[in-house]
Amino acid sequence: MTITRDEALDLLHEHMGNVNLRRHCHAVEAVMRALAKHFGEDEDTWGIAGLLHDADYEELKGTERVTTDHTKLTIEWLKKIQGTTDISDTIASHAWGYVEDAPKPTNKMQWSLYCSDELTGLIVAVALVKNADISVVTVDSVMKKWKEKSFAAGANREQIEKCEEYLKIPLREFIEIALRAMQQISSELGL
Repeated sequence: MTITRDEALDLLHEHMGNVNLRRHCHAVEAVMRALAKHFGEDEDTWGIAGLLHDADYEELKGTERVTTDHTKLTIEWLKKIQGTTDISDTIASHAWGYVEDAPKPTNKMQWSLYCSDELTGLIVAVALVKNADISVVTVDSVMKKWKEKSFAAGANREQIEKCEEYLKIPLREFIEIALRAMQQISSELGL
């Protein structure tokens, strides 16, 4: 049995009330769907992994458990619906380098989530500088802010750049794929 998008949304909303965190999850979902399309993979599976990747974050934020248990609660919730799957493995690996025993990504779906998670925050930050209008954001405007390390300093650029090594997508193209995907859901993102 697999999880549907409606079930995934219900799970996300049950555990995450913060609108901005939900918007982040929707942004990552959109980018994951676009990357699945780019690679000729299942857009629903990839999208759901993106949608649920931080589902437990609000419950753990501000506690010591965020660096030990982030993703683990979500995976437990998913097991009740469908057991362990590629979605669970992808969610777990997106926390590599952040959560103590998170596994390193090993396939395109996992690397896609790992790289796009940070990029969505950077794109949102660029949109906010442009009067919260993502429609006027360009790859060039993202690249200009990319060079300013103090801008959106929390967006781990090294993590995003792994798109070149592990996904074989040049950084500018990766940004373009993500930006276009996010622009298509601008109203859901409040941008």
